Amino acid sequence: MTASNTPTTALRPENLATLAATVTVPGYERAGLTAGIMHFGVGGFHRAHQALMIDDLLGQGLARDWAICGIGVLPGDARMRDVMRSQGGLYTLVEKHADGHLEGRVIGSIIDFMFAPDDVEAVIERMASPGVRIVSLTVTEGGYNIHPVTGAFDLTNPQVAADLEPGSRPATAFGITVEALRRRRDRGITPFTVMSCDNLQNNGEVAHRTFVAFAAAKDPELSAWIDAEVAFPNCMVDRITPGTTDADRTLVADTFGVTDDWPVVCEPFFQWVLQDTFTDGRPPLEQSRTQLVADVEPYELMKLRLLNASHQGLCYFAHLMGYRLVHEAAGDPLIAEFLRAYMDREGTPTLKPVPGIDLEAYKADLIERFSNPSVRDTVARLCNESSDRIPKWLLPVVNDQLAAGGQVELSAAIVASWARYAEGVDEQGAPIDVCDRIKERVMASAAGYPIDSHSFLRDRDLFGSLIESEIFVTEYDRALGLLHSVGARRTLEILLGSDRDVVVASVPESLGAR
Repeated sequence: MTASNTPTTALRPENLATLAATVTVPGYERAGLTAGIMHFGVGGFHRAHQALMIDDLLGQGLARDWAICGIGVLPGDARMRDVMRSQGGLYTLVEKHADGHLEGRVIGSIIDFMFAPDDVEAVIERMASPGVRIVSLTVTEGGYNIHPVTGAFDLTNPQVAADLEPGSRPATAFGITVEALRRRRDRGITPFTVMSCDNLQNNGEVAHRTFVAFAAAKDPELSAWIDAEVAFPNCMVDRITPGTTDADRTLVADTFGVTDDWPVVCEPFFQWVLQDTFTDGRPPLEQSRTQLVADVEPYELMKLRLLNASHQGLCYFAHLMGYRLVHEAAGDPLIAEFLRAYMDREGTPTLKPVPGIDLEAYKADLIERFSNPSVRDTVARLCNESSDRIPKWLLPVVNDQLAAGGQVELSAAIVASWARYAEGVDEQGAPIDVCDRIKERVMASAAGYPIDSHSFLRDRDLFGSLIESEIFVTEYDRALGLLHSVGARRTLEILLGSDRDVVVASVPESLGAR
């Protein structure tokens, strides 16, 4: 709720006519819409792209049987259930332009939300019904339960293991989805498409592999049917979408006169590239801003290795340097130069040609996007869940560069900055709130320095065999030694300088490679 004194109107379906005086509202009749899509993980990212595209189509009089029903499976999703129910699925999407201009509109494409712990049988039955033709997911990089090095599905995960017990009540996205597909198969209903929208390379293939692996542990025949009959398209989504804050709620109230318990704020830039492979039809997304292609890989590599990896290149150095907002960090010429150097020297050489994209312009635009002061994205958000992000976004660049004999100096420095950040104390001696699913393990590994300067790299679940690469380890040792001896800012200055011999000599012997 807002603390503002500005008169506001609650965001409810019955109030849309009143709200139309201050904010753009759906121009279509929501009554009669049916949910052809069910979506796991109704957070800001989903609501800033997929739900927006369906809303665009509905505004054109299209896709009335492709509205969205959200699904929550985690305890924290209960709050989204309550907000979605109280607001009739409506929410305010605010695009924040760099010049301070705000564009707000109410999105109406989500017409229902089901919290699986309330009634998982109802969720499964709805997914099993013929009207549902796509089940999509934004469950974060860590939500696919895959080993970061081997890529294998983790059958030992306690929640997954519980779902695999005979006669169990499904509780995970895997158990619920596979059971719904089983019922469709048994009833002779065409299977729905499973569409991952998470920041993973080959996200559709990852989803394919994980759902088939879960099904194989449950029912090998069903697994074979899913493998053969269900489409898992790849896609790439590019839109910076910070977490919603109380300040955003106040902003929506003050600017648009809307009391919205969970608005979404995002940058103006939008790109969704989607493989046109579906089991049982799809919305007419060609009539929206979605790019439908045969091969997503060039676009996703561009995004993951330039945008996402650069976010990691920014966040740890920025935090250590005292920055807490992304736009302030990106506005530092030293950080901007470092990011562009990483993109040019190490990220770009690993990319395939990207049809229709000017990479030089794309990279320049990234720095501008990071520098947008209106978005107010936080450095902390970019630092979160690094154990899921670094192995998926940055280490593929390292491995490709090593295989090609390319440079890894700056990538190694980014890994070193994560190690320094994960020690949990900043350069001023203040504690760092490390947020990671394996926080204790990561922090323990980082704390091993300087007794064992390679303690962080010894976690093979995260880094594989990188510790055996003399080239990478040498660069990592140098960067981490500098971070400890001269601090983050001076480290970046040295990395971007040209007098390497002087730099190496400046690192205390006690902090050098071992």
